Amino acid sequence: MYQKGSISLCSKSLLHISILFLPCFIGVTYCQKFQGLSPLISPPLIPEILNFLDQRLASVYPIIQVFKDAITSDPFNITQTWVGPDICNYKGFYCSSPPDNNSAVALASIDFNGFQLSATTLDGFIDQLPDLALFHANSNKFSGTISPKITKLPFLYELDISNNNFHGDFPMEILGMPGLSFLDIRFNFFTGKVPPQVFTQGLEVLFLNNNNFIQKLPENLGSTTALYLTLANNKFFGPIPRSIIKASATLREVLLLNNLLTGCLPYELGFLRELVLFDAGNNLLTGPLPSSLGCLAKLEQFNLTGNLLYGQVPEVVCALGNLVNLSLSSNYFTELGPTCRKLVNSGVLDIKKNCIHDLPDQRSVLECDAFSLQPRDCPDPASFNLIPCKVPSSPSRPSIGPKRNLVSYRALLRHAVDFQE
Repeated sequence: MYQKGSISLCSKSLLHISILFLPCFIGVTYCQKFQGLSPLISPPLIPEILNFLDQRLASVYPIIQVFKDAITSDPFNITQTWVGPDICNYKGFYCSSPPDNNSAVALASIDFNGFQLSATTLDGFIDQLPDLALFHANSNKFSGTISPKITKLPFLYELDISNNNFHGDFPMEILGMPGLSFLDIRFNFFTGKVPPQVFTQGLEVLFLNNNNFIQKLPENLGSTTALYLTLANNKFFGPIPRSIIKASATLREVLLLNNLLTGCLPYELGFLRELVLFDAGNNLLTGPLPSSLGCLAKLEQFNLTGNLLYGQVPEVVCALGNLVNLSLSSNYFTELGPTCRKLVNSGVLDIKKNCIHDLPDQRSVLECDAFSLQPRDCPDPASFNLIPCKVPSSPSRPSIGPKRNLVSYRALLRHAVDFQE
């Protein structure tokens, strides 16, 4: 039976599906009219009798063979293994018992990661595999759009088409897949807007980075159930919505870097109690840092480099016990207390290119004065001094451990994301 594991157990999820072999083969005669293939290609000639492990495998055999014929480049000769009735031994294909029949054997998952296969479309392939639970195809050269028929797959819960050549608008077909928990479409050529309904789907992983989405950050961003959310390297603009407080019980890692975000950091960020990583570097965010950030007890990596932030760096933020990296360089901060200065000395806090002139590598006085003369304000300024949690009066930081290779930062690379700790 296919089972969704928690994300912490999601590593190499395709390989975790057990391959079941029955002690004897069942003779199956394939003799049915083949339907549903792309009109551009014809079904292959099927031998009159092939011995398949299960009728479900017999039914997908011609679909695989048609797709094999549609592949225009196979540099690693992957498809040479796609021969004969033993589909469970085809490279990249994995079998298991489907949820609706524990005694059956079906094609449960596909892992094409790194195969560098080329095809002009996936239509007529994955949408015709009725028992498919996982499809991972990172780092290939697939293109075209996603077929609406993919919504008919009852068991599909992981879809990874990252680092391919897909284009057009966001694949709206995704919205018709309520069972989907893992969506990775990064490093493609999708454009336009991300529909707000994506943030109300039951996703645990949502990787949209490195496309060409152009829109204001949706107001319902905080409705996401995602643990890992990456919107980096697009053209999202506008402020971080205050609705982000709704994700306080789930959101662990957020990547918003290299967009066009504006406005002030919301006080509500301080309520994300599960947050380990927050990166909104290289945007146009302004205002002071909210003291509420001092409530992020699990925070390890916090990057706001390359923005328009100013004022004092709150001591309560520098006192966070799990901080490994606090990057505030290339802003306009003017004050730094003793706790924060200790982090500078230990290499945890990067405060270069600011306006703290008793420290090295700062902006010029002229540049800082010019910035200070420009009128700037934030809504609800009193909220920046509020701390909605109890913090130690004299915090002592534990010894700093090694930097972890956090999941979402791996999504900024083109290869497949491994969730293994």
